Amino acid sequence: MLGSTACYLALALQPQLAAAHEPLGQSADEIIVYGRALDKIGEAKTASEGTVGYSDFEDRPLSRSGELVEVIPGAVATQHSGEGKANQYFLRGFNLDHGTDFSASVDGVPVNLRTHGHGQGYLDLNFVIPELVERVDYRKGPYSAQDGDFSSAGSARYQTRDELDENFIELTGGEFDYFRGVVGVSQKLSDTTSLLLGGEFQSYDGPWVLDQDLEKFNGLAKLIHIGSKSRSELTATYYESEWTATDQVPLRAVESNMIDRFGFIDDDLGGDTQRASLAFQTSIYENDGSETDINLYFVDYDLSLFSNFTYFLNDPVNGDEFEQLDSRQYFGGSVKHSRNLASKLDFRTGVEFRQDNINDVGLFNTADRNRLSTVRRDDVTERSGALWGELEYSLTETFRVNGGLRGDYFEADVDAVSLPQNSGESDDTLVSPSLGLAWQVRPELELYANYGQGFHSNDVRGTTISVDPVSLEDVEQVPLLVKSEGQEVGLRFEKGPFRASLAAFYLELDSELVFVGDAGTTEANDASERLGVEGSLFWLPTDWLVLDLGGAYTDANFVGVGPDDKIPGAVESVLSGGALMKFDRLAVNARLRHFGSAPLIEDNSVRSEPTTLVNLSAHYDIQNITFGLELLNAFDAEDSDISYLFESQLSSEASPIEDIHFHPVEPRQVRASIRYRF
Repeated sequence: MLGSTACYLALALQPQLAAAHEPLGQSADEIIVYGRALDKIGEAKTASEGTVGYSDFEDRPLSRSGELVEVIPGAVATQHSGEGKANQYFLRGFNLDHGTDFSASVDGVPVNLRTHGHGQGYLDLNFVIPELVERVDYRKGPYSAQDGDFSSAGSARYQTRDELDENFIELTGGEFDYFRGVVGVSQKLSDTTSLLLGGEFQSYDGPWVLDQDLEKFNGLAKLIHIGSKSRSELTATYYESEWTATDQVPLRAVESNMIDRFGFIDDDLGGDTQRASLAFQTSIYENDGSETDINLYFVDYDLSLFSNFTYFLNDPVNGDEFEQLDSRQYFGGSVKHSRNLASKLDFRTGVEFRQDNINDVGLFNTADRNRLSTVRRDDVTERSGALWGELEYSLTETFRVNGGLRGDYFEADVDAVSLPQNSGESDDTLVSPSLGLAWQVRPELELYANYGQGFHSNDVRGTTISVDPVSLEDVEQVPLLVKSEGQEVGLRFEKGPFRASLAAFYLELDSELVFVGDAGTTEANDASERLGVEGSLFWLPTDWLVLDLGGAYTDANFVGVGPDDKIPGAVESVLSGGALMKFDRLAVNARLRHFGSAPLIEDNSVRSEPTTLVNLSAHYDIQNITFGLELLNAFDAEDSDISYLFESQLSSEASPIEDIHFHPVEPRQVRASIRYRF
């Protein structure tokens, strides 16, 4: 039966959910809870928010950690520069680059990095060990006062496990010298205290002509204490990675047989990164039902990244290779309090603080990974604080109204080491309201209407800049905070083992951050608007079959720029789905991921090709051993993970050529695993 092999979605932090809702899929001795099967009617504030639990993705074939974002319906994670670098994300018609306008936290620690050496809002989830993730709670759009910077398109909160059902060690091997080992151990230290330990090592050359030489290590330690009226956890993580990258390559070089489809132009690309964190969380429960949550964190982070987008366009002798550097420590915390003010009135409020000490962020011209000159080098301190509050009132048993208000204050000091004219101070304040209605038309059907404002911050170096560091010409400064405004209507249907949601949304952004090929970074651009629709289905037709499907279509445009108003890289359509079959010992999973064509230039004259991938997996249990087999890119699609259009110049060319530059998806490959549970 299903219950003999499926893992739990732990509900230790949600006893009210466990009591109020009978879980789906129940055997005589086990309760199986899929996060996407949890009842949301009467609790959710929008049609597009949701929860994903470990049972939803434990048997899902994942080629890399960043694909954990794809458990969110409508989200896509791609890669174009080696697996040690943050993924490229797409959601609701946004080319989110490496995290702009999509925020994520892990165990309460914000992951997005502002004023980052590579890109604003840089979101690297490679330090997450998928087997240790318990749940993912996500929201889309700027409709919650609890979501701040980088959350206009959406947000995700990853929570790791408190303890494991069984300790395990797993080894995986595959083609192209793929190897991964992961271990997880949890131990009761007393009746009230437990310890979780996890570790991961991965090495991988990949299908590239130039070996990737990836070496990655992850570690996690989590101490949990449960008191009579409190719960506390102390979590430490460490991550390091080193890799050689095959970046996107010009289409003309492949079509002329100058290089293979998996070939390279510059063999010095790639980098190394490290991340260490320490976080403390505690929740205090009062007799009146109120709850106070306290969160503190400290993160130490470093990245050195080598790229070359234009080859020999700017420097015909040494080439256009460059290094992006980021070294920082950031720390902060939050306090959240929730209580019932009356029988039908719930109140939540919170305060947040964060400071980034970015002691070295820079851009350097390089050759063979040796620095030739400094383009820009800075020492930056960036601070922010926020205060928010939310009220929810039940006008009737079937009609709820909620409202929120958030205030943010940012300030920064920029010491432009390489060009003192660009030093300075900046600050900004923004107030973001939100309002929502929820009407339960029938027990199985609820309708929603939402309005909200949000924002993303800009790189603070752009708020104090006076002269371009290359041309030394005067340049305009950008605002520190950029407002977004959105509306959404939708519905949620829940009946028996069937779940469905549908939402239509409109989102305006005062300034779009877009990718600039010749600089290898993003820059502030014109205002934009997006109109879209998305839906998701989740169904357990039998006790051995789980089906899910999600799709979205978005029309994204710049505002007030004339007919050439398309946003480069804004994927218009996304479709994902899967089927999971689970029996006593066997689990079989099939996953489809499709993201459609996107404009590569504002006049829409050049577009990317759509990408469709199918991944398959099977797992078989024999006592305390599980054998696994994954077939990635089962139909060996020769599609692209990412495509850009910009000018570049090869060493054999006399002048620049505008061309599509693409990074191919990896070919079909097989990976086998063995897990021992103890």
